[in-house]
Amino acid sequence: MDKAVQSPVMNTYKRLPFALQSGSGSYVTAEDGTSYLDFTSGIAVCNLGHAPKEVSEAVKAQMDQFWHCSNLFPITLQEEAAAVLTEAPGMDEVFFCNSGAEANEAAWKLARKYQRDQGFAEKYHILSFHQSFHGRTGGAMAATGQEKIKHGFEPVMPGFSSIPFMDQEALKQIDETTAAVFLEVVQGEGGVHPAGKNWLQQLQNVCRDKGALLIIDEIQTGAGRTGTWFAYEQFGLEPDIVTAAKGIGSGFPVGAVLASAETAASFSPGTHGSTFGGNPLAMAAVKATKEAMTEPFLEDVQHRSAWFKHQLQETAAPYGWEVRGLGFLLGIDLKEPAAPLLEKLRSNQVLALPAGENVLRILPPLTATDMELQLFLQALTQAVQAWKEEV
Repeated sequence: MDKAVQSPVMNTYKRLPFALQSGSGSYVTAEDGTSYLDFTSGIAVCNLGHAPKEVSEAVKAQMDQFWHCSNLFPITLQEEAAAVLTEAPGMDEVFFCNSGAEANEAAWKLARKYQRDQGFAEKYHILSFHQSFHGRTGGAMAATGQEKIKHGFEPVMPGFSSIPFMDQEALKQIDETTAAVFLEVVQGEGGVHPAGKNWLQQLQNVCRDKGALLIIDEIQTGAGRTGTWFAYEQFGLEPDIVTAAKGIGSGFPVGAVLASAETAASFSPGTHGSTFGGNPLAMAAVKATKEAMTEPFLEDVQHRSAWFKHQLQETAAPYGWEVRGLGFLLGIDLKEPAAPLLEKLRSNQVLALPAGENVLRILPPLTATDMELQLFLQALTQAVQAWKEEV
């Protein structure tokens, strides 16, 4: 492309051929005026829909006060946001940052520092799982269990490896050098693969036996996406560290590392930091988002997502497709590339996502109405029929 017309933005994404200019609730509007039912939620970010009123009002009010405050000062909103996040079982303290990858990097540092503080310098290894996704930074890439993410960036940072997901025999690889095991309860980017409760509890038991910390990556599964604030709450797990981002700020960039008091004690002054982490605008967004997701709200998400998943299974059954997922993090394994079906959906003014090559990933806003869920199901049926007529 001629430099005169080439975009000055680096070409790191395969972008769609239209730009969005606004969003409200479950809908986004393109620059040409076309409205789309958005069941991507900004990749599990806009869990309360686009521009939710309660979050918008909180951030606007904070903008009129101040935007940035150095972490050398106490930040009252940061204390308040941490208080609502640590309502999660087993979590006592929070470190705030700006993204999911940054949260994961901080979690690995905390795990290694904790082990060294306990006198176990040999415990440095971070173990994750095949098909996992933990981000694009150096450490996050090393922990991600997908070789395609690492291709071209070798040598990958040492001290990380991955083992088969949902494989009991593989748990034997957790040993005396393992500082922490890093886990997604539902692998989102890896194809929407939920873990089984029995295997998860076995994993936790092995971690306890070997003295390895259990870190749960709730970046895509958190903020109510699976029907509870964090997905691990549904499986009887007691993680040492939890990472969060995406939906916790309803679209405002923010990440968080939550930990038990014992584990968090290894982050003392000077061990870690973030210039923008925990800034007042982000904290206003986190607090308003968490307060909007009441217990009745999440119970409603559980009921509606169960109904929606059943309807998806009815649609998928004639084709032998598998529907996987938890809450409103759902995927249909098409057994063939999902791109043509995604294109058909877009022609019906509906947006969804792939997860890998063959999985159609569906991430409605948690606030999607029954009518909007029905509209998606109708559009999906029409898109599948049109797609099948062409093949």
